[in-house]
Amino acid sequence: MGASTGIAWTDATWNCWQGCHKVSAGCKNCYMFADKKRYGQNPDVVIRSAKATFNAPLKWAKNREKYGHINRVFVDSWSDFFIEEADPWRAEAWAIIRETPNLTYQLCTKRPERIAACLPADWGTGYPNVWLMVTTENQPMADLRIPILLSITAVVHGVSVEPMVGPVDLSCIPWPEGWDGHPDGFDALRFDDRNSKKRLARLGWVICGGESGCEARPMHPNWARDLRNQCVAARVPFFFKQWGEWAPWNENHEVEHLHPSTPTCLVKADGKVIRPFCYNDRPGQRMVRIGRDDAGSLLDGREWKQFPAVQA
Repeated sequence: MGASTGIAWTDATWNCWQGCHKVSAGCKNCYMFADKKRYGQNPDVVIRSAKATFNAPLKWAKNREKYGHINRVFVDSWSDFFIEEADPWRAEAWAIIRETPNLTYQLCTKRPERIAACLPADWGTGYPNVWLMVTTENQPMADLRIPILLSITAVVHGVSVEPMVGPVDLSCIPWPEGWDGHPDGFDALRFDDRNSKKRLARLGWVICGGESGCEARPMHPNWARDLRNQCVAARVPFFFKQWGEWAPWNENHEVEHLHPSTPTCLVKADGKVIRPFCYNDRPGQRMVRIGRDDAGSLLDGREWKQFPAVQA
């Protein structure tokens, strides 16, 4: 963690606190829990990071000659910025964010219901250097979290569909409670009533990725393709981070030469996984476990690494 990171959609990670609690299916194989246990620490205990780590963005913003490569900062990759235990420390974190306007902070949460109560008094229509994001690993979490996210003003509303463990249709997200708008429901991506007195909130960024780690679940390629197609149609920046541990059998030219003992599985469109895969006529997508690095990040032969135009 810190001034360098392996997360492709950010430049640095800032863990002002560490430790978390699992709240949904996307948390099942969270890397933080495994890493903390490896270091002999309890991942369920939320602690404030050491002073040097907590204040790191001040150093990055001040010494641009050394840290000029850092523009986007992912906040709390080992926790959740809006987790309840961090309430006593959050005001200091907001102060650092205000003091470093040349850094863009990506606040990605699984607790959007706490965002409104945890915003600073001077939030207004949103800090220019803060992107509010939620994780929506499947349709139930998208339906639950995205309406809450869009009900809060921000310069960028982002969605991270990672790890993607089921299909996600962003065109059928319901309206945030209490909003007036389209009678057929809130189309978070496509519907933008320019004739309305109040322009509707829209998603400004979508990230997609498969799962990594020893217990990684495979992602059906059609889930990622469909999400990409939704974003292309809606002109929403789309970032495909990775396949994860499992790659589509027909996506990697090396796959045909793999050792016979290489793990394979069949993923059905509804998410059911059949392991080990047996050669038969069952419908579904054959997947092969070749590791995150070899699986790569090509979707239908090309990379998708799009970002919002807004930048601090």
